[in-house]
Amino acid sequence: MSSDEGTTGGEASGLDAEEIARLDHQWIRSILPHRYPFLLVDRVVELVPERSIVALKNVTQNEEFFQGHFPGKPIMPGVLVIEALAQAAGLLLLYDRPELHGRVIYFVGIENAKFRNPVTPGDQVRLHVEILRARRNHARFACRATIGDLVAVECVASSMIGREEK
Repeated sequence: MSSDEGTTGGEASGLDAEEIARLDHQWIRSILPHRYPFLLVDRVVELVPERSIVALKNVTQNEEFFQGHFPGKPIMPGVLVIEALAQAAGLLLLYDRPELHGRVIYFVGIENAKFRNPVTPGDQVRLHVEILRARRNHARFACRATIGDLVAVECVASSMIGREEK
């Protein structure tokens, strides 16, 4: 993809199992600046470079946000599910682009957010992100978080790659 054009049509091939196995939690931490308790992606399970990613967030009872949201009926805040989707989008943007590693990706917009089903302790959330358009420093994504066959959250998100720190 050129720096000033969006993604193009056609079939793209994903990474093989060996390549996906390398995209573990250590790799995620080397790409994203987020740390506990705000690192919300546990593993990558599918990746088609410059096109799409599927990542996982394993939700446990020990998540700090459950202490207050809501006591006795824990539900993961929808905005944190969107943040997890944004982090997966960041991994997709930065994959195979070492010149951008260490740069911060800013979440700059969200459209058509729908919160369809709650995320609760014990759920494994699949974070599906597809690039709708990517340009040099900006990108737009179709995002969907699922639990099994249920859609939990869906939205269109936009991001901007921050300038390199001097």
